[in-house]
Amino acid sequence: MSEPQFSRHLMTLVYSAASLLMAGYAAWRYATGDYVTLFTPLFMVLVLVAALLLHLFRSPSPYLPRMILLVATYLTMLAAIWQPPEVSLVWLGLPLAATFLLLPLWSALIINVLLAPLWWITPLHSAPPSWVMGFFATALLLALPRWEQARRQALLRATDSHDSECSACHIDALHERLQSEYQRATVLNRQLAVLVIHLPQLDMAGEQFGHRAQLALLDALCQEVGQQCRDYDVLGRATAATFWLVLPTTSESGALLVRERLTRALSRHVLVETGQIEARIAASLPRQGEDIEAFIDRLEARAKALAAPQEAA
Repeated sequence: MSEPQFSRHLMTLVYSAASLLMAGYAAWRYATGDYVTLFTPLFMVLVLVAALLLHLFRSPSPYLPRMILLVATYLTMLAAIWQPPEVSLVWLGLPLAATFLLLPLWSALIINVLLAPLWWITPLHSAPPSWVMGFFATALLLALPRWEQARRQALLRATDSHDSECSACHIDALHERLQSEYQRATVLNRQLAVLVIHLPQLDMAGEQFGHRAQLALLDALCQEVGQQCRDYDVLGRATAATFWLVLPTTSESGALLVRERLTRALSRHVLVETGQIEARIAASLPRQGEDIEAFIDRLEARAKALAAPQEAA
């Protein structure tokens, strides 16, 4: 379940607004003298404030504050629809909207389908058919924007070869370009080399300093590759912390020279969060009679070997 694409500031506003709305709801219950049902909104105010604090101080799991907010919304709705004398239709739309705002499309749809039997154990089981139709119509209308967003992202990914976090190619474009260069080298009897680059500091930077530190590290790598390599050399992101630098018409000695030049350039690049950039770089060349699938498997094995010292530590 991937995290919905909301900015951190927007989610801070969502948590703050939810806490204020719940506090206002509790105050309204108190002002009307409905002390019996006052406990639920008061408790939910504390829960939502806790979710806000977890979000502000970066909880270990980025999904935990969202799940707290979603559960608090459902519990408040269940407490509200059991209160006499009438049940407002707004309580049906509130958890639906919260689910589609806080979760990805398919996760939201699955949760709503699984919780559909919940309505039969509430006072809403005697609701007229128009309420039931309104519930499903609201769910479909809320799903449409998320579906359109997912469709646009898929279209953008299909037409844009760059990774979402840096200027390197994403994995599909990288494999396509590597296969094209491999075929060209085979047909024209030219040499081809690939540098496997691993950034062991990337995960640590994200855990200790946040996503912005990761972006700074990725940007530094792409910037140095752009300065140290030729225009037709291709840098692609194979995994989260591993990159492949495709070097057409490059011999083994030329690849080693590029590796040394790039290693020195990256070591001179110092970031505030991580300090001197550390990069593990290995050179690989296709073997005689080796097909592209075997070469890619060898590149992936070399990437795992470069990452192994970090995992063992």
